[in-house]
Amino acid sequence: MAKALMFMGTGSDVGKSLLVAGLCRALANRGLRVAPFKPQNMSNNAAVTMDGGEIGRAQALQARAARRQPLTAMNPVLLKPEQETGAQVVVRGQRRASMTARSYWAERGKLMPEVLSAFRELASDVDIVIVEGAGSASEVNLRANDIANFGFAQAAGVPVVLVGDINRGGVIASVVGTFAVIDPADAVLIRASLINKFQGDPTLFATGIAFIAARTGVPCLGPVPWFADATRLPAEDVLALVDYGTGGSGTFTIAVPQLPRIANFDDLDPLRAEPGVRLVLVQPGEAIPRHADLVILPGSKATRSDLAALRENGWDIDIAAHHRAGGKILGICGGYQMLGRSIADPEGIEGAPGTSEGLGLLDIETVLTPVKQLRVEQAIHLASGTAIAGYHMHMGMSMGFDVSRPFARIGEHNEGAVSSNGRVSGTYLHGLFAADAFRRAMLGNVAAPDFAYEASIDTTLDALAAHLERHLDLDALLGLAQPVRLP
Repeated sequence: MAKALMFMGTGSDVGKSLLVAGLCRALANRGLRVAPFKPQNMSNNAAVTMDGGEIGRAQALQARAARRQPLTAMNPVLLKPEQETGAQVVVRGQRRASMTARSYWAERGKLMPEVLSAFRELASDVDIVIVEGAGSASEVNLRANDIANFGFAQAAGVPVVLVGDINRGGVIASVVGTFAVIDPADAVLIRASLINKFQGDPTLFATGIAFIAARTGVPCLGPVPWFADATRLPAEDVLALVDYGTGGSGTFTIAVPQLPRIANFDDLDPLRAEPGVRLVLVQPGEAIPRHADLVILPGSKATRSDLAALRENGWDIDIAAHHRAGGKILGICGGYQMLGRSIADPEGIEGAPGTSEGLGLLDIETVLTPVKQLRVEQAIHLASGTAIAGYHMHMGMSMGFDVSRPFARIGEHNEGAVSSNGRVSGTYLHGLFAADAFRRAMLGNVAAPDFAYEASIDTTLDALAAHLERHLDLDALLGLAQPVRLP
């Protein structure tokens, strides 16, 4: 019978996702069959699964850490923000609706049977399920109809470890305060707390550990020291962009405008990690660097809205100047659509129905459609002949003269478009820069010939697992897990 253990946080970004990934790899290294599970996630960084759906990028990384294929069951409910007060609701990997936050809050309890079904499915084939909560465990105003934190833990009977982030300060108050404000019936499920992201001499926090344990009545684990290599792993959501900044100090500059609804920005991670590249994430109000060698327009969860924001920042002028000066431009997914002559949304999929004028650098027109294309792809980049292992995750069709000069070939089908001068390209393929040969072909001799991006991810996951083995009593942690007893 499989066991389960859940990790909730005193707040967002306390390191739950990283801890779960590290534990998945550590337990897999011990020979256990382990699977990650997050009942509900909110992120525009998503991945396509082997069963033809999408889940949060963090759960895909955790699946990789567990040495398992990503499945929609690992993240049965995914919310993808489209506007300030609403999101696309993805259930078992497929778009079900777009809802306001208030509407979703009122209706989400109806999704609990599907969440429990996914959990049961995972538990049937593993030794242990490591569950990740969402946001803060102390959001008592959102407790009704909850499926992400204690609502799920109560329904599934899963014990909880509460994680606090000491790096942001106030960790003692946040851990003890969580116990103080949540319902006593929920507090009973917490079997231990854990202090994460510690820097300095851990002996100086010994009295803090004792105080937390005394006030909460459960063991306080850790502290777990800061894992400096965390930035080498794909980030969960847009919070990571706060520290994304300018990556690398190489001679080849790649500029990427940070759009308000930027999506799947982990496409950029291999470029940021490439030793010869300087990746500049251009902030609102800043100009795109004139000396950039390549401008990339990234994916977007609200393409027409982000195109309007691009123009409001004057980036359309910068991009036009870059193009006139002979610079190269690549659009990925929503960025590809922006490069065309127009983007039409007749059914109001991303907002009010209408048509937006594109940047006009590719001779294509795009029409948004309600059916989302979700596929893992193996492609060949036609200009270089190199292989790309990527995925499609988009709504819409792009047609026009420039698609006769495709960016890539997938089986018998053309993919993407290239301008007549060869300096502007667009593709719907995400994840393309993880392919080492393709990345080297795009970057030329500035690329490091011995840098293997995918191998670096597994090396970092193994280092994370060893980090947790050193600083946590994993046997004691495993002892907190309880058998899954769902019917």
